[in-house]
Amino acid sequence: MSATRKVPAAAAAGTVSFGDLTVNRLGFGAMRITGEGIWGEPRDVAEAKRVLARAVELGVTLIDTADSYGPHVSERLIGETLSPYPRGLVIATKGGYTRSGPNQWTPDGRPEHLREACDGSLKRLRLERIDVYQLHTVDPKVPLAESVGALAALQGEGKIRHIGVSNFSVAQLQEARRLVTVVSVQNRYNLRDRASEPVLRECERLGIPFLPWAPLGRAKKDAAEQALGVVAGRHGATAGQIAIAALLAQSPVMLPIPGTSRVAHLEENVAAAGIELSSRDREEIGVRG
Repeated sequence: MSATRKVPAAAAAGTVSFGDLTVNRLGFGAMRITGEGIWGEPRDVAEAKRVLARAVELGVTLIDTADSYGPHVSERLIGETLSPYPRGLVIATKGGYTRSGPNQWTPDGRPEHLREACDGSLKRLRLERIDVYQLHTVDPKVPLAESVGALAALQGEGKIRHIGVSNFSVAQLQEARRLVTVVSVQNRYNLRDRASEPVLRECERLGIPFLPWAPLGRAKKDAAEQALGVVAGRHGATAGQIAIAALLAQSPVMLPIPGTSRVAHLEENVAAAGIELSSRDREEIGVRG
């Protein structure tokens, strides 16, 4: 039987909390419901909306997006499809980049830009307050205290409930935490790219969620890929499902947010929440948890 026939709810992965907001520990990253190069409309708008609706049906309670995805396309589709939002669904978005074309990303952490970005996100998402608003990246041209201070001001105005950060080092996280309460970190992390391991460890120490972006990495014909394939074969699963299950096993604060533009792929990803890896599996694919 295919691993995607029976899809356990995302709740099978357990839960983690952003401050006072508790979500299931397998979320959905909404970057891919846009066009090629994360630019413009998706190829199949109807399918993109079906993906969002199906994610909620499968027990996903965290949807992560950003104003730069499209730009604006991902947030708009979320608002059109899911608003009014079901109780318990947490919407997280990000600000701090501008876009000039496909695959083009320019940091902009100026307070005036972040304010404009947040106001735009509120309108597109059809929200009065954003559950988790994340500084998408550190702008080397703007003091971090100014960027984080802008989010603190927006929080004080009631436009943001909780503040998260993205693409941060441990030192930058510590600096931000001297200014505001940081409830989460979102950095690149997967079985092949563990450069953010120190940040993950810091999140464990603080007891806050770590959201790995690019959780599946890129498939390569190497020993790591072969190990994933062997473990996947034992479970009747795909290598991608084992990669997600491995991240879940790696740390109790890990909250993978795999994205897709296809319902079938979404169901496959969510099914990974129900896969329990043995000690043998973990050793073979290098999971420390």
